Amino acid sequence: MATKEGLKLVDKDESGVDNAFRADVVLGLLQPQKAVPARWLYDDAGSQLFEDITQVPEYYPTRAETEILREQGASFAEMIGEGCAVVEFGSGSSVKTPLLLSAIGPGAYVPLDISGDFLRAAAADLAVKFPGLPVYPVEADFMRRVELPEQIAAMPKLGFFPGSTIGNMVACTAVDLLRNMRETLGVGAQLLVGMDLIKDESILVAAYDDAAGVTAEFNYNLARRINRELGGNIPLEHLHHEARWNDENARIEMHLVAQSDIAFSVDGREFAMVAGETIHTENSHKFDRRTSNMLLLAGGWEPQVRWLDSERRFSLLLAEAKPNRSAP
Repeated sequence: MATKEGLKLVDKDESGVDNAFRADVVLGLLQPQKAVPARWLYDDAGSQLFEDITQVPEYYPTRAETEILREQGASFAEMIGEGCAVVEFGSGSSVKTPLLLSAIGPGAYVPLDISGDFLRAAAADLAVKFPGLPVYPVEADFMRRVELPEQIAAMPKLGFFPGSTIGNMVACTAVDLLRNMRETLGVGAQLLVGMDLIKDESILVAAYDDAAGVTAEFNYNLARRINRELGGNIPLEHLHHEARWNDENARIEMHLVAQSDIAFSVDGREFAMVAGETIHTENSHKFDRRTSNMLLLAGGWEPQVRWLDSERRFSLLLAEAKPNRSAP
């Protein structure tokens, strides 16, 4: 079945630039520690580069999560049931999403993504693989509450948020997102979310600084996007990609490090960096059982089941949006 007409819920200016992107970049570059939210890494080029990252030898999360989805299909079907509307927060992978859809027999598929072209391509690909499945792509910023297509209003909902993207956010942002997901999906909905696990530092750093330099290109692409969309002139030749393990916060950090003193402009504003100063572009928090459960509970989701891959590197958790309680 062909995909339905996609909804567009992204606020763009007359030149097609996302207004939230402009605001986040300018505000982030004005901070003492320059930073840009990781979600802006995923324009069309960045989305494709991330798909390339999943194929490099050092990047284990996709292989580990895919193993869980392949091996636990019967368990997913038992816990989730048939006929639900799968609402995926972020365009579906050509590998992971079909595994879930095949296992549970959904009634509809609703991919949400801020990158419109990548969203529509992913939705069209899924529609070909599942010709009897209604597909309703929605171009939207899923960091906020999203109005879902009316065609799925009466269906039970399953949110799908694979890839440990939840780990890209600091705790307060992740909790806000989980609460917005709850608002989007409603009480009684379920959420299947991927969370990467704490492990040896050398394995973690290598996964975000692969020998082939694909992750570095992914990071540099953010600067290219800023230059292209916001009239910037960030000198990429003076920036270096770096992945760091922050043990206190249990996270890998990605930075663009100035190799010398530089000055540049973005959106008509002037900025400068001294040698060694960085633009912090991504966090990837790692979890154990307690911290993953606490994060879900803080976001209004009650953990139900936790699955691990055979090497215990990665987890998929199923949670349910229970009615709010006023007392223990």
